[in-house]
Amino acid sequence: MFDVDEIRKDFPILQTKMNGKPLVYLDSAATSQKPIQVIQAIVDYYKTFNANIHRGIYAISEKATEAYTESKEKVAKFINAGSYRNIVYYRSTTEAINIVARSWGEQNLKQGDHVLITEMEHHSNMVPWQMLARRKGVVLDYVKLKGSAYIDMDDLNEKLSLKPKLVAFTHVSNVLGTINDAKQITKMAHEEGATVLIDGAQSVPHMPIDVKSIDCDFLAFSGHKMLGPAGIGVLYGKEDILEKMEPVLGGGDMIRTVSFYSCSWNELPWKFEAGTQNIEGGIGLGAAIDYLNKLGMNAVREHERKLTSYALKRLDEANVKVYGIKTDLDHKAGVISFNVEGIHAHDLAQIFDSEGIAIRSGHHCAMPLVNELLKEPAVARMSFYIYNKEEEVDKAIEAVEKARRLLLRKK
Repeated sequence: MFDVDEIRKDFPILQTKMNGKPLVYLDSAATSQKPIQVIQAIVDYYKTFNANIHRGIYAISEKATEAYTESKEKVAKFINAGSYRNIVYYRSTTEAINIVARSWGEQNLKQGDHVLITEMEHHSNMVPWQMLARRKGVVLDYVKLKGSAYIDMDDLNEKLSLKPKLVAFTHVSNVLGTINDAKQITKMAHEEGATVLIDGAQSVPHMPIDVKSIDCDFLAFSGHKMLGPAGIGVLYGKEDILEKMEPVLGGGDMIRTVSFYSCSWNELPWKFEAGTQNIEGGIGLGAAIDYLNKLGMNAVREHERKLTSYALKRLDEANVKVYGIKTDLDHKAGVISFNVEGIHAHDLAQIFDSEGIAIRSGHHCAMPLVNELLKEPAVARMSFYIYNKEEEVDKAIEAVEKARRLLLRKK
């Protein structure tokens, strides 16, 4: 039973107030709140077995190593990766994608090779490829959008005919909320010989993900968006690809042997994790996955689908401009970007803040999409997760009306 009121009891921050009002948190696309189970797992580590991993043969070091490795096993099972050898921890989705660009990209791409991404990408899946293009003369191509909502599949087909070496795309847009057909795009890319990287920052926390079914070569996502702590991100890679990749960072745990003039690397996944890792981050992420597994990811997806449907209906009734998909809920995640005519998104967010409602405003690290395609200087965004409910959407609509009264002098 998916009981939102019971779920909310696990989140201490939801019992607090913001500007004297009960907190309504509608910014989970930026970061999720943390349940007490995750907080307690991190506290327990620091209180009872804080030690470095893979180094000590004493009891608490062995316990820390076991907990850290177990978290990777949980991640692997959560996305059906097959083995923890496929799971590398970095600080974030952003760092994971940068590592692929710096390692796989440097080894496998040369001047004139094509990299294909889409116009709806977050800067994290755009800037690393622009940097690679500058370094190596790689050609960066963009798949156009259809109706400022969907990937244009005809344009994708045309761009794939250029035989890109890499296709990198977001599974779910953090601005539009569009759920892209990851399996189909991956299949099309592989048929043209391309390697595929998926930005899963907005999908892995919100819906069932099966990397074997999708067949992607890389998947990157962040712990802090899925109830876990900040500073822990995941790079999934197919084992044969990871084996051939060179590590970017050197020293500490990533080595097998070192002499004065040579060195060899540790086995997977440790060869990519230099120095002391974010041990508490891994343990916290493992606890977050335990929490989500208890709820069931199909139930998580269905809850957000219903809440998104309700929010779109209320926003339409309030005559609020919504960007992207409005009715096709099979391809819409719990992310809604919007604007109120005559009110800047930042001013709107400040009115929301005065009512205790946390939303995001700006270009959402997708400046080309917002500024060039949507033709807006900024958009407001509300995003949902397991702890949100319809009454909070109603409060958001009340905040819209308050903004109109205060800023537009409308009754």
